Amino acid sequence: MSETRGDKMPRPQRCRRVCSEPEYSCFEPEGVTNPESVFLSVDEYEVIRLVDFEKQNHEQCAAVMDISRTTVTEIYERARYKISDCIVNGKQLVISGGNYRICSGKHKVCCERPCRRYIEDLEKNIIAKGQKDMKIAVTYENGEIFQHFGHTKQFKVYEVENGEIVKAEVMDSNGSGHGALAGLLSEAGIEVLICGGIGGGAQMALAEAGIKLYGGVSGNADEAVLALINGTLGYNPEVRCDHHDHEHGEGGYTCGSHGCGNNCH
Repeated sequence: MSETRGDKMPRPQRCRRVCSEPEYSCFEPEGVTNPESVFLSVDEYEVIRLVDFEKQNHEQCAAVMDISRTTVTEIYERARYKISDCIVNGKQLVISGGNYRICSGKHKVCCERPCRRYIEDLEKNIIAKGQKDMKIAVTYENGEIFQHFGHTKQFKVYEVENGEIVKAEVMDSNGSGHGALAGLLSEAGIEVLICGGIGGGAQMALAEAGIKLYGGVSGNADEAVLALINGTLGYNPEVRCDHHDHEHGEGGYTCGSHGCGNNCH
C-alpha cells in the first residue's frame, strides 16, 4: 500500500489537568448593548490563573497541568490576546469548553504543591460537619495569635463539640522546626490550624497531614476560634510569609524579627 507524504494523522491533543472549574464564567463591559462574545476555554483560564495570579513560571504550570512547557506558552499567549481583545474592544468574555480534565482531588500534594482541589474538599467536609466537632490549634503567645508559624513556641489547642469549646489547653512546640510542626499537630489530632504568617513548605506539610489552614489571622486567639466556629473568621487563603520563603529558598524578602503577619500576602 502506497503512502502519501504529508497525509499523517495529527497527533491527539493531550488533555489538560485543571484543579477546578472557574467560579465565574462570564464578564461583560458595562454600558455596551449586546456585546460580541470572546470564548476563553477552561484550560486557557487555568494557565492564566497559574501564571498571572499564582505567579508560577511556565515550567511549573506545565507540571501542574500535565502538559509541555511549549504548550503552556502557546495557550498563555492565546489567552492573553483574548482577554486584551475584550478589554480594548468592549467584548464579553465567556469562560467555557476546552480540552481538560478535573483533578481527582484524591492526593494531598499535586506536583510538589498542596492540591487546591484536595484542600477545597477538606474545607467542604469541615463545613458539612457544621464546624460543630473539631480540634483546633492556634499559634500562641500571651493570648494573641503568634505571627511566625515556624518559630511558635506554643499552640493553644481547643476541642469543640456541638459548636461549643469544651476544652482548651496550651501545648509546647518542644522546639520543633518548620518541617516537624505539622507532624506534631497531626499526632495531637489537630484538624484545623489558625495562624499568622506561614511559608509555602509549611503549608504543603499541613496539607499532607490533612490539616485545614486559616492563615493571615491576627489578634486574640480565643476570639479567632469563636469566629471560626460562628463562620465569621476573616483570613487570607493566599497567605504567604516572605520570612519563611526566604529561609526555604522560595524568594521574597525577610520580614524582620517581629510582626511577620504584616508582610504576608
